Amino acid sequence: MKLPTKTTSKRPSKPRAGKKPEPNVPCEPAVEDARTGLSAATLKRAFRNHLFFHQAKFDTIATPNDYYMALAYTVRDRLLQRWINTVQTYLKKEVKVVAYLSAEFLVGPHLCNNLINLGICDKAREALAECGLDLDEVLEQEEEPGLGNGGLGRLAACYMDSLSTLEIPAIGYGIRYEFGIFDQIIEDGWQVELTDKWLLLGNPWEIARPENAFCVKFGGHTEHYRNEEGRLCVRWFPDHIVKGIPYDTPISGYKVNTVNMMRLWKAEAPESFDFQDFNVGDYYGAVEEKVAAENLTKVLYPNDEPVQGKELRLKQQYFFVSCSLQDMIRIHLMEEDDLDNFYKNFAVQLNDTHPSVGVAELMRLLLDEHHIDWDRAWDITTRTFAYTNHTLLPEALERWPVELFGRLLPRPLEIIYEINRRMLDEIRIRYPYDDAKLARMSLIDESGGRFVRMANLACTGSHAINGVAKLHTELLKQHTLHDFYEYTPEKFSNKTNGVTPRRWVVVSNMKLARLIKHTIGDKWITDLEELRQLEDYADDAEFRAQWRQIKLDNKREQARAWCDYSGAKTDPEALCDVLVKRIHEYKRQHLSVLHIVTLYNRIKHNPGIDIIPRTFVFGGKAAPGYFMAKLMIKLINSVADVINHDPDVDGRLKIVFIPNYNVKTGQRVYPIADLSEQISTAGKEASGTGNMKFSMNGALTIGTLDGANVEIRERVGADNFFLFGLTAPEVMDLKAKGYSPRDYYYANAEMREAIDLIGSGYFSHGDADLFRPLVDSLLDHDEYLLLADYQSYVDCQDRVGRAFRNQEQWTRMSILNVARMGYFSSDRSIRDYCRDIWDVKPVPIVLEQGLPEINGNNANNE
Repeated sequence: MKLPTKTTSKRPSKPRAGKKPEPNVPCEPAVEDARTGLSAATLKRAFRNHLFFHQAKFDTIATPNDYYMALAYTVRDRLLQRWINTVQTYLKKEVKVVAYLSAEFLVGPHLCNNLINLGICDKAREALAECGLDLDEVLEQEEEPGLGNGGLGRLAACYMDSLSTLEIPAIGYGIRYEFGIFDQIIEDGWQVELTDKWLLLGNPWEIARPENAFCVKFGGHTEHYRNEEGRLCVRWFPDHIVKGIPYDTPISGYKVNTVNMMRLWKAEAPESFDFQDFNVGDYYGAVEEKVAAENLTKVLYPNDEPVQGKELRLKQQYFFVSCSLQDMIRIHLMEEDDLDNFYKNFAVQLNDTHPSVGVAELMRLLLDEHHIDWDRAWDITTRTFAYTNHTLLPEALERWPVELFGRLLPRPLEIIYEINRRMLDEIRIRYPYDDAKLARMSLIDESGGRFVRMANLACTGSHAINGVAKLHTELLKQHTLHDFYEYTPEKFSNKTNGVTPRRWVVVSNMKLARLIKHTIGDKWITDLEELRQLEDYADDAEFRAQWRQIKLDNKREQARAWCDYSGAKTDPEALCDVLVKRIHEYKRQHLSVLHIVTLYNRIKHNPGIDIIPRTFVFGGKAAPGYFMAKLMIKLINSVADVINHDPDVDGRLKIVFIPNYNVKTGQRVYPIADLSEQISTAGKEASGTGNMKFSMNGALTIGTLDGANVEIRERVGADNFFLFGLTAPEVMDLKAKGYSPRDYYYANAEMREAIDLIGSGYFSHGDADLFRPLVDSLLDHDEYLLLADYQSYVDCQDRVGRAFRNQEQWTRMSILNVARMGYFSSDRSIRDYCRDIWDVKPVPIVLEQGLPEINGNNANNE
């Protein structure tokens, strides 16, 4: 890095004779403010300042992380200017704010995304180059916040990006986990979990707001009494209280001045240190309360098999929801005298069942803290909340044991009982002779133990309920939530998921983004339907050649990276067949393995067989307590170890398992894929968003009619989608008739040979027991119908191989996939929510230069 150079200023020139100088007009350009200016020179100056004054480092001793932090603070300054303007505008106008409640926000790296959104990526590259630094190397230093497990958290992040880009007032509320989703390494083919210390070197993007802390109650008991007006009231006397400290992160929009915020809550003890315990020698007791409180937000998704894990999970959900609702009420009462119009100022979206305890908590706050009568409180609550369901899997519809719920949250449980009593009374009138319906719709499940049904609570307390893909929504109506749909059909609608093209094309695939901008302009970045113009170029041979070259360049770059860190040598010109997502039996990564073993057997039987070369890329994490998913990872790596080193294969098949798959890794993988595997059992995946990201980057899809695959196929055209497998009705019909996986096994020689090879110990150094649980599960149960779909899948993969030989036609299909993906932008999804559910309008932000005046009389002392 170069040392700062001394600058000189020129003397102003004299005005011409007979002409008076214009007042207040400088004779030379004003110097940009180092905190807000966007030129390369100003960014360079700000970068130096932050390195010196914030990091307290100079070039000789600065680390790569210091350079990253200095650039991050430089960018954050520009965001804060827009953030303050945004908040000031919201306070001046009557705006309705979207409050997006999510237990996960998988935002990914911030720096590059913010550079793109501010339009200063090239200027930052120039500024760093003048300091002898490479922007890409600095970007690589950013530690990714692992605040999510997969699609749910990534969707929340995409929606926050779109809310800001569309200039919609919004706050994303969640949890500031000290340790996020575990870091995954692979040892001897097995997943090993390591602590994700994402905060170890500091987080330059967040700002702590301890002055806006709130207290959350747990345990204890309630007392009922009548006030002076004779109204029944309740006091909750908790066993312990936890304080929630908000940490705010600015979320920028693309080339607009709107910067919304993500507010994440950290748990602390009201008192961190007990001097009395300390003075009598109880040194652990002196800090025991602090340790216990801070454990609440220590880790994302504790193992909830033991009681302690369930307890911590429920406490996490209630903690962040209570803090968030108290915060909204605080903001509302800054301008309003009462809470009657609360729902007009906040539209609260429940991102799956995790925050659904908010229905009971808002009622508690309105009833007990603000003394509003039940009917008015219930009207406010139901007008405030809307619920997005993200799953069709029964085990994912959360239920909490009544004993646990009552022990931790006695007052919210009383409120749930009362909501349930009133709702069931109404249902009895509507369906007087249907006790089975009453039992199914009750908020308390009493069929074998007693549980609080969180999805039922969300449905009852929300004015809108939506699924996240057409098929998913229809299955909710017909099966999962059928009783609620029949009871209140007007609440239900579909809001197909979308992903942000800023993160998933502009940031992750810069070469492709440049080609598209050069060809059709850049309006597509905020209006993805503009990509339709690319259809005109699908038959242009020169454009197809450029398109192919970009894909090849991306694959070559990634092949070098794989070789550097793992020694795996892959052929960039081979078909890149990618399956990256959370490891789960219903996502059927082991179906892909069966196909690979089938190809391997064909080669072993006929070493000269003409098979299109393929590189199979896997990635994803298994839940730490999910044995079968972890065994699937071991299987993938064991098969890779044999096939990658078998001379008969001669490089025609290669398998790569990418460890620690996350957002940053995804940004590298989506641009290299030729084929996107979306092979879950039909009727099991709610939507999927990886399918959209792959298609936006030019991959063709092989998939079932599951989740958003259905709509992707409709949009891109059946000729540009490789379809296989049973449909959702066929899956249900087959199971209803009695599915026997062994019948398929005995009837299919290639399948039998592949399964037997795995079961024989061939891929496990002769250990026939290692993969026996997986083989037995397939032959005796096959819950997700791999064997029923096997032949259709293998035949479809053969069609893929034949199609890939014709590179001109394949490229044409790739271009059409991208051109027809406009519907799957998260911008479209958010517009749908704004129009149909939230009733929220954009609020443009005008950027005011300079700092706002300070007037101590306006200080908010609440």
